Amino acid sequence: MNHAQLTALGRALRLLGEHGEALAADTPDGRLQEIRTDLRRALDLLEESVGTNAPATRCAEHPHGPVDESAPDLCLLCETRRRAARRSEYGGRANPAEPVAGAPSRYGVRADRPQPQQRWLPELWNGQEWQLCGTPRRDRREAEAYLAAQRRGARPAMAYRLVHEFTDYEVLRVWGTPVRVDIEPLNGNIGGI
Repeated sequence: MNHAQLTALGRALRLLGEHGEALAADTPDGRLQEIRTDLRRALDLLEESVGTNAPATRCAEHPHGPVDESAPDLCLLCETRRRAARRSEYGGRANPAEPVAGAPSRYGVRADRPQPQQRWLPELWNGQEWQLCGTPRRDRREAEAYLAAQRRGARPAMAYRLVHEFTDYEVLRVWGTPVRVDIEPLNGNIGGI
């Protein structure tokens, strides 16, 4: 909005304020027509001075960016950045560029295997069974905040719950029978007979 537009809009709004103060039950129709004309003029000035659409998010950095309903500022871009930062706090090394110490192995070492994962599943009661109502989260506080937002929403469900899912390594098949072997020969008898 340039200075001329700002001045004209301010003048039109002040004039409308004066009309509002002078308005009474016995205001003649001619005066009401004048108020309507001034009101239309102010709306036209406002329409000219506003260059873009209303912001879709409450984010100052990305006002017209993609929307994430579960984010506090509705900004998908900032929420993705916050989630990545939280994930790196839990699972990443302090400095990923730092080489891992140890001898190279043909089959890898335990640290190369995926870490156990835990997830928090937001669920809602649909009247007959529990169903997943959002993306599984890696952070409990984030999942609780999501469910709080769902409860405050326009059409909340009857009930919600948060389910903790923890997956660790699982043995799928064993070949042979593992037997514990004593390291001393002949059950502890050292020497001949």
